[in-house]
Amino acid sequence: MLTGKEAPIAAIETPRPRVRPEILAPAGTEEMMRAAVENGADAVYFGLQQFNARLRANNFDAAELPRIMAWLHERGVRGYITLNTLIFNDEIDAVAETLVACSNAGVDAVLVQDIGVAEFANRLVPDLPIHASTQMTVTSAESIHGLEALGIRLDRVVAARELSRRELKRMGADTDAEIEVFVHGAICVAYSGQCLTSEALGGRSANRGECAQACRLPYDLVVDGTQKEMGDLRYLLSPKDLSAFEDIGDLSDIGIVSLKIEGRLKSPQYVAATVKAYRKAVDEAFAGMAPKLDEQSRRMLEMTFSRGLTGGYLHETNHQAVVEGRFPKKRGLFLGTVKHVQKNGVVARIEGPLKLGDGVVFDGGKADEDEEGGRLFELFRTGTSIRKFDPLEDGVPSIEAVLRFGSGKINFQKLRAGDRIWKTSDPALDAELAASYAEGKIHHHRPVRAKVAAAVGKPLALTLIDEFGRTVTVHDSQPAEAAVKRPLTREVLQEQIGRMGNTPFVLEHLEATLEGDVMVPLSRLNDLRRRAVEELVAARREAPPRRVNAGALAALRAATAEPEGAPATPQLSVLCRSLEQVRAAVAHGGIHTIYTDFEDIRLHKEARKLIPRGGPCFAPATLRIVKPGEAGFVRVLLQSEPDAILVRNLSSWHILRAEDAAIRLVADYSMNIENDLTARLMHRHGFHLQTPSYDLNMTQLMDLMAHAPPQWFEVTLHQYMPMFHMEHCVFCRFLSTGTDFTNCGRPCESHGIALRDRVGHEHPVKADAGCRNTVFNAIPQSASEYLDQMLQAGVRRFRADFLMDDAAQVNAVIDAYSGVLSGARSGHDLWRSLRASSKLGVTRGSLDHE
Repeated sequence: MLTGKEAPIAAIETPRPRVRPEILAPAGTEEMMRAAVENGADAVYFGLQQFNARLRANNFDAAELPRIMAWLHERGVRGYITLNTLIFNDEIDAVAETLVACSNAGVDAVLVQDIGVAEFANRLVPDLPIHASTQMTVTSAESIHGLEALGIRLDRVVAARELSRRELKRMGADTDAEIEVFVHGAICVAYSGQCLTSEALGGRSANRGECAQACRLPYDLVVDGTQKEMGDLRYLLSPKDLSAFEDIGDLSDIGIVSLKIEGRLKSPQYVAATVKAYRKAVDEAFAGMAPKLDEQSRRMLEMTFSRGLTGGYLHETNHQAVVEGRFPKKRGLFLGTVKHVQKNGVVARIEGPLKLGDGVVFDGGKADEDEEGGRLFELFRTGTSIRKFDPLEDGVPSIEAVLRFGSGKINFQKLRAGDRIWKTSDPALDAELAASYAEGKIHHHRPVRAKVAAAVGKPLALTLIDEFGRTVTVHDSQPAEAAVKRPLTREVLQEQIGRMGNTPFVLEHLEATLEGDVMVPLSRLNDLRRRAVEELVAARREAPPRRVNAGALAALRAATAEPEGAPATPQLSVLCRSLEQVRAAVAHGGIHTIYTDFEDIRLHKEARKLIPRGGPCFAPATLRIVKPGEAGFVRVLLQSEPDAILVRNLSSWHILRAEDAAIRLVADYSMNIENDLTARLMHRHGFHLQTPSYDLNMTQLMDLMAHAPPQWFEVTLHQYMPMFHMEHCVFCRFLSTGTDFTNCGRPCESHGIALRDRVGHEHPVKADAGCRNTVFNAIPQSASEYLDQMLQAGVRRFRADFLMDDAAQVNAVIDAYSGVLSGARSGHDLWRSLRASSKLGVTRGSLDHE
C-alpha cells in the first residue's frame, strides 16, 4: 500500500553548514518577554490583539510596538510578530495597517499563515521579512519550492512539528530557505493549519486563534462497533510535551537556524526555565560537548509545565511514545505512588524531591472528574516529621512517607493504592526563577568588542562593536598627554572600559593601539565609555528606514486575468472514498466530476476503469500532507490517467506542475482559501477551480464571492467535516504494540474505529496512504438552506463528499441535492428532510457560525 514512499533518507550529499541557532522564546505578556530577555533568548515572538493564533494570550497593542521593539533591540533581541491566522476579506484593510505598523516599528519579521497575505506583505512592505508560520503547513522542500513558485518571498519557514531530524536534514539540503524548528512545549495532535475540530464542533476556529483543545478531552475507542476496554487510557488524542534538549547538537549540525519554544499561554517562570535550559544546551553544543539534560534541569522543565516529556517526531516515528493517554493536563514532576490511604493522609513511596508547601496532584478517579490535590502540610518518615526529601541530596533513591494536607483540601475516599503522585507546584523554584528576571537590574548582557587608539597630542578614540557588527566611535574632549610616571596600558583600559555595570553589555575583547607613553585621566576614560555605551544603545534602538507601497492592494487585484464563463446550469460533483460509491455515482448519472480519495492509492486506477471516458470528469485527490521522500504518492496519481487532480497542499502542486504542466488542477479546502488575495494567487498559477476554506461562515463566504469571481469556486454542500488530520496513528497506538507502519501489523486494513465523545457521538477515524489519520465529524454538515443565496451570488459548482455511505445512501444524497439544484425542491425543504431522516440529524456546521 505504501508504494508512494521513496527509499529511506540516506546521508545527504550537500548538508547545510553548521550554524549557531537562535533561541526563540514565547511572550504572551511583557513579563514573559522580560523573562525571555533576561535569561538569554536571542529572539521572542508575540502577538497583537488581532490576527494571531493565541487570542487567549494577553497580547500587545500595535501602538506599543515602537517602544517594545526599541527595548528589544537595545537588549540585542529580535522581535517577531505572529500574524499567523487566516484572514477574511473584511479584514484586509486592518491587516494592511498592521503590516505597516510592524514595518515602521522595526519588527524583525512577521509570521504569516495566509499565503495571500504573505504575497500582499511582500508587495506592501517589501523590506519587512516574512516567515512562513507552522500554520502554513510546510512539510517538505517541495512546500517551500511551491511557495517560491507562487512568487512569495520568504526569509524563513517554521517546519511542521511532525518532521524528523532526517526529514529536516533532507528539507534543508533541498532548499536555501532558513528553517526554524520547535524544540520544546506542547505538541498539537493535528497538523498546524489543518485542524478543523474547533470550527466543526463549536465555531471556534484554530485557524483564527481560538482552538478549543478538543484533543485534550476524553474519548472512548470504538472498534468495529464495540467499545474497547482501555483501562485508564482515556485521552487518546492528547500528546505529551516536546523536549529536544539533547537533540540541539544534531539540529545545529543540519543547519537549523532557530530553536523555537512553544508557550505564549504559559507562565513567565516557564519561559525563564526553558530559555535558561536551552541557552545551556546551545552553549554546550558549541563548546564541543553533547548537550545532556541533567537532573536539576529536567526537574526545572517538568515543574514549570509538563504533560510528560517526549522527543516527539524529531526521532524516528514511535506512536507508542508520543501519546500516552492517561492525562491531558500539566503533571510536573513524578513523585511516586500511593501505598495506603489513611483517613487524613496517604502513605506513599516517594522517589522525587518533595518539601512542605509543594503542590501535589493524584492520578485517579474518572476522566470527567476534578483531580484530587493540594499543598503538602505535613511530611513524616518512619514517624518523624521532616521538612523535605530529595533523592539527590539525601543519597537514597526513595523513602516511604506519610503525606498530609490542609483540612478538607482532599477527598481521600477518591484515592486508591497505586495512584500516581505528581508535584505540580514548587513555590521555592518559582521564586528562584522570578528572581532571574526581576525588574531594576539587567541580568543578561550582550558581548561587545572595543578598540582604543591613543597617541600623544591626539584625542583618544574609543570604538564599540556589538554582536551584529554595529559600530560607534567617540573621541576624547582633549588630546592625550605624554605620561611622566604611569603610561596608559592595555590592562588599565580593560579595567576601565570593562566597567559596563547595569548596561546591556559586557566587554568581550579589547584591542588597543597605543603610540608612545600616553596619559589620559581615568575620569575621561570613564566618560568615553559612558558616551560610547549611550551612542551604541541609541543606535540599536533606532528603527531602520523601510518602504511602504500604498498601491500594493490595488495592483494585486488588477493583475488577475478575466475569469472563464460560468456554466449555464448548476453542476454537482461528488467525492468518493470507496469503489462502491464510485459505481453508484457513475450509475446515477448527472455528476460533473467524481473525485476519489482512497486509503489504498492503487484503487485510483480501478476507479478510472469505472468512469467512462467522455463521462464525468475523473479527479483523484492528493494526500493532505506530503513529507520528504513521499513525492511518489503524488506522481502515482498521474498513472491513473486522470482528467484533473484535487490538490490538497503546495508540495503536491509543485510536484505535479513539474510532471505535467497541462493537468487541470482543483484546489481543495485544505489550501485555506479564505480571501480574494489567496484566490487570485491560486487562479494566476493554474488552479481552474477552488474549494473555499471550511472556516468560512455564510456571510464570509458571500463576501469572498463579492470580491472574486464566483465561477472560480466549487462549494461543498454536503460532507462529514474532516476535523483532526494527524501524524498520530490511533490504529497503531491502541490496536498494536508496534511503533510505525513497518511493525504495527496494519490494523487499519482489518478494523474500523471511531472515537466516542462525551455526548455519545462516534467520530470515524480513517487512515490514508501515508499512515496519517483523519478524524471525521459524526454528524454530516449540509449547506442546503443556503443554496438559494449561493445561486444568487453566482455560484454554479457544488460538491458532496461521502465517507462510509453505501450505494443507497450515495443515490439518496445525489437525488436530494440534484433536486434542489434543478429547482424541483427548496433547500429549506431538503434541510428539514435530512434532519428527520438521519439518526444523528444534520448540522449547518461552520456556515452557521457568526
